[in-house]
Amino acid sequence: MKLVIVIPTYNEAENIEALTAELLALPDIHCDRHILIVDDDSPDGTGEIAESLADRNPGKVSVLHRHADPGLGRAYIDGFRRALAMGADIIVQMDADFSHSPQYIPTFLKILEDNPGVDVVVGSRYVSGGELDAHWSWWRRFLSWWANAVYTRLILGLNVKDGTAGFKAWRRRTLEGIGLDRINSNGYVFQVEMAYVAERLGFTVVEVPIYFEDRRIGKSKMSIPVKIEAAFRTWQIRMRHKHLTPADRADGNVLGTLQMAGR
Repeated sequence: MKLVIVIPTYNEAENIEALTAELLALPDIHCDRHILIVDDDSPDGTGEIAESLADRNPGKVSVLHRHADPGLGRAYIDGFRRALAMGADIIVQMDADFSHSPQYIPTFLKILEDNPGVDVVVGSRYVSGGELDAHWSWWRRFLSWWANAVYTRLILGLNVKDGTAGFKAWRRRTLEGIGLDRINSNGYVFQVEMAYVAERLGFTVVEVPIYFEDRRIGKSKMSIPVKIEAAFRTWQIRMRHKHLTPADRADGNVLGTLQMAGR
């Protein structure tokens, strides 16, 4: 089995080396593991550090440089396509800022190994046992709870309790069945669109409680305008995908044509 961990980066120079070292040292992963860093032309030198990591860890770390069409959603789509082209059986997506602890990954993999019917595992803040960083303000906690427990579930009818979660382990067949070409979101609402489409297509989702740590170093990209955009685009996601059923799963040919020039 091949595992590819996809990590989108923008100005994560102070985090990416430590995160990569922790991922490479993870115990209890008995498969071929690979780290794919997808850098959006970071001006702080993240891409150069990532290249150095790839040089020092041949066959274990690689870098996809993106110089156009920036954004979290497009970075993930390009990263997923590259991971599938590399022959990944399981694709893990996670942030580069340590808000998602690598220590949960063996648990994700064990669930997929023991439960063939599970299509995606979600690291969730909002199932029993899940926790938010103790340093979060009450207002930030309220906004996050409201977005997940009320807003997205009310509009989209999501069953998953953490619809904006960005820490997931996907089976290859799940990403193939979703059909990455139909995903259009490019901001943080990308996570909501992926969750909604996966549920509309009938994929089985399991949520695992995690402790969500605030980023250790650097500045959050989740600004007020980004949150407002995500709230507005949730309605667009509903209109675009509300008619999907399991019969609409893609046929598995999701790789498409990678725009490799300049990457």
